[in-house]
Amino acid sequence: MTNAESSTVASGLAWFKSSYSGTEGGECVEVAAATAVVHVRDSKAGAGLMLTVSRDAWAGFIGLASSEQRV
Repeated sequence: MTNAESSTVASGLAWFKSSYSGTEGGECVEVAAATAVVHVRDSKAGAGLMLTVSRDAWAGFIGLASSEQRV
């Protein structure tokens, strides 16, 4: 996917900023769920590149990340 294609895909998605991002900006991650995949991008570079993973891969990542916080 090229940058132009990435921007086109990103423009039709509903993006949500991480609840851990805070109000000061800084290091923020945004996520947009599509039918079969989840897109992840840097909120400071919204028109830039994004990572696209399957919903199963995203669920696995979230499961691991949330279990790490409880340790």
